[in-house]
Amino acid sequence: MAFLFGLLNSFKSTAQDWPNLEKYKKANSELSAPAPDENRVVFMGNSITEGWIGAHPEFFKDHPFVDRGIGGQTTPQMLLRFRQDVINLKPKVVVILAGTNDIAGNTGPMTLEEIRDNILGMVELAKANGIHPIVCSVLPAYDYPWRPGLQPNIKIPKLNTMLKTMAKEQEVMYLDYFAAMADKRNGLPKALTTDEVHLTKAGYSVMEKLVLKAIDEVLE
Repeated sequence: MAFLFGLLNSFKSTAQDWPNLEKYKKANSELSAPAPDENRVVFMGNSITEGWIGAHPEFFKDHPFVDRGIGGQTTPQMLLRFRQDVINLKPKVVVILAGTNDIAGNTGPMTLEEIRDNILGMVELAKANGIHPIVCSVLPAYDYPWRPGLQPNIKIPKLNTMLKTMAKEQEVMYLDYFAAMADKRNGLPKALTTDEVHLTKAGYSVMEKLVLKAIDEVLE
């Protein structure tokens, strides 16, 4: 009996909330249903999305926008929490910005095809629930400071080509941040980034102009 009790305690201590469903559980429960005329938009993503609300909170306060980014996350993690953190919030639009942490190998090796397919899974879930998905290009990154030498400046453009094709096949919006932000190295210019990956307020400003236009277009 004592052995069984110890085993259960050991299981509890090692169990993991891999998709981090806990992070937004309370905020989701406190978020009221959208008003009939409200064009709610959920931003699904990683640290770039999570950091957006901290860098420019007014962007979210002044619009019916909900930030559901989680730093470090990969596409399989986002796919697992898509129902809780997107569908159940009943938005009209979801902005999906994902894939760079997959290339970095944050949760293990991933092929570009696997990354594309996970984002496709989110697109299909959104469409099945009457939500307009906006598929974003992965942002430029010359190298990852936490895992150097993986050549994201080569892999990201290849993934973006695949995402653009997928979006066209699915007849959904493709938002090309990369073309507007990349320098000659296929990285981010110093004015837009703090560390080759994460953004300054100027970087978010570039994205805001583009995403507002994209949201307006899908809601027409």
